[in-house]
Amino acid sequence: MESLVIPVLILLLVGAAVLLVARAVGRRTSGPRASATRASATTAAGPTPSGEPVELARAAAAKLTEDQHRRLYALIAQGQAMAAIKLYYEASGEGLRASRDAVGALAAHPQPFTPAAPEAPEHDDDDAPERFPYRYRAIASKGDVTREVSSNMLNDEIYGRIRTLAKSGDTEAAATALTKHSDISLKQAREFIALLDD
Repeated sequence: MESLVIPVLILLLVGAAVLLVARAVGRRTSGPRASATRASATTAAGPTPSGEPVELARAAAAKLTEDQHRRLYALIAQGQAMAAIKLYYEASGEGLRASRDAVGALAAHPQPFTPAAPEAPEHDDDDAPERFPYRYRAIASKGDVTREVSSNMLNDEIYGRIRTLAKSGDTEAAATALTKHSDISLKQAREFIALLDD
């Protein structure tokens, strides 16, 4: 019986040593993964150098076309993070770290695709009125008196606003707007507006 005690003790010591080595190796291999997971979770959930993650997601989504937006979210849904980062990197032209942060924010805070808003056309409040490729003719008459204004700075919308000003009683503003969008004098514009204000 005493002869079995020593081999059993050796067997227990070897088993404990193997267990300790296995734990140490397990910690070493899972350590970088766990820290990388924590880092990506921090990037996705916490503030980034460029601001809040929701704002980062909105800004990132605005840089994508509709097709790129759809493909990127398909890659995120399939768990292909590296392919999604590569797609965003190529689409946006930003660096790898910024692309990684943007994709993390887009994954954490999904954004719908919103097409870029068209630029607002220039209105008559701007300094230089827009010139159109055609000449617009505006005609006003009262009794035997008829006046005509022809200009490539007028269109239906602008002339409609001028008429609205004239009919509301603000004839001076209407005359000023008409001179701004045509080549007539203020006196001629007042004569033209006088035919509109009834």
